[in-house]
Amino acid sequence: MASRPIDHQRRTFAIGAFALVFGAALPAFGGTYLSRAALLIAGATREMAYLRARFADRELARVVSRLAQSRLDTAGAMTVPKEVMQAHPHLLLVLENHLQAAEAATQGEADRFNVYYQRALDEERTFRAVLKQLGWTLPDTP
Repeated sequence: MASRPIDHQRRTFAIGAFALVFGAALPAFGGTYLSRAALLIAGATREMAYLRARFADRELARVVSRLAQSRLDTAGAMTVPKEVMQAHPHLLLVLENHLQAAEAATQGEADRFNVYYQRALDEERTFRAVLKQLGWTLPDTP
């Protein structure tokens, strides 16, 4: 009977360790996705603002377009935790709209650029709102 308290202590310790490891792992996994998503959005937003101010520069538009395509490809290949799976399509739409805006700029199509740029901003708000409903927020980026 003396071994029973030790078994109970070991079981309690094991359960506590399990909860600590997996309780910390879920936010960390969601957190790494959120960090990646924030970085992708911040870069795209910064480049679009830069391009918008220099709309006539077609070579700049081509560079931004290639960067936008890379971002979209990267987001499409990312591991997405189940906790934020519902939000991920909105991230892809944000980046797709940035790409379409940049493509429009390469052709000098200001109206089309503005439409896709606005869609990207709207979709980003939707992405953030879905994340908030799921209990997550994007971290700030420097």
